[in-house]
Amino acid sequence: MTMAAHLNYHHLQYFWSVARDGQLTRTAERLRVSQSALSAQIRQLEAQMGVALFERTGRRLVLTEAGKIALSYADEIFSAGNELVSTLREGRRRQHTLRVGAVATLSRNFQRSFVRPLLAEPSARLRLSSGSLDELLAQLEGHALDVVLSNRPSSSEARPQLRSRRLARQPASIVSSHPWPGFRFPQDLPGQPMVLPGLTSDLRSDFDALCGGLGVRVRVLAEVDDMATIRLLARDSGALALVPSIVVRDELREGQVHELCVVPELSESFYAITLERRYQHPLLEELLERDEQALLTPGPEDDAPDPRAERARRGPRKRSR
Repeated sequence: MTMAAHLNYHHLQYFWSVARDGQLTRTAERLRVSQSALSAQIRQLEAQMGVALFERTGRRLVLTEAGKIALSYADEIFSAGNELVSTLREGRRRQHTLRVGAVATLSRNFQRSFVRPLLAEPSARLRLSSGSLDELLAQLEGHALDVVLSNRPSSSEARPQLRSRRLARQPASIVSSHPWPGFRFPQDLPGQPMVLPGLTSDLRSDFDALCGGLGVRVRVLAEVDDMATIRLLARDSGALALVPSIVVRDELREGQVHELCVVPELSESFYAITLERRYQHPLLEELLERDEQALLTPGPEDDAPDPRAERARRGPRKRSR
């Protein structure tokens, strides 16, 4: 059996320094070594790994995909080295960080369901950021994120290197803070104030098309891009709201919101978008392989009584004299 060659960390540190500086000249001056010696060290590292780590663009060195992956590992390796003394002293376990981007309009409950296994894993660390889909996809392409959660897939024509995987799909519902026994869709919609997703939402487009085909005109009270805000308005405004039920899962359980009907042939899809690469994050695949039911079903922590609801049921606390 052939023994694998040991990684030369001296070469790796030179690569790491050049990758962070972006220029061979600047790194050579800072480290007080010759450019030729620095280049030779990096060439030896590339030869050992069997891949090119840089490509030259003008006077700058630009990382290849393999170089970006190597830089990500080098960041962790040298960070681990800096933390070694405190790790041994304090007994902390080395953690793997998963960097998740979530579209700002995506259901917070779905985000929580997706990352739930990480929160129970001592060796995992989560970085969760939000933004627009274009912003997050740019970070994904730059290897600043490992996965993007979205309610729409990435365009395969605009970004052929990205892969969209549908994790779950849930029918959309009409909900209200007031119960409405015998609610009929679409007969009872006209004249009722409604809170709807914004015009850029696929769910809104499909709902408008459905109502147009049925000859129904709805009274729009509010158009909201953020599902978390729709959740609040569904609970507090008394209007009808169009949402996937996962968005108002807690309110349905507490009786603050009632599901009046499931809208036929209307659903919201949830996607995980990843960059096509040879080396995927070790924590990611297990999350992506979970079945739809696991992602849409409340976890054990969701079944715990809400302390705010419990206090409301008990009424104001009497002060002792």
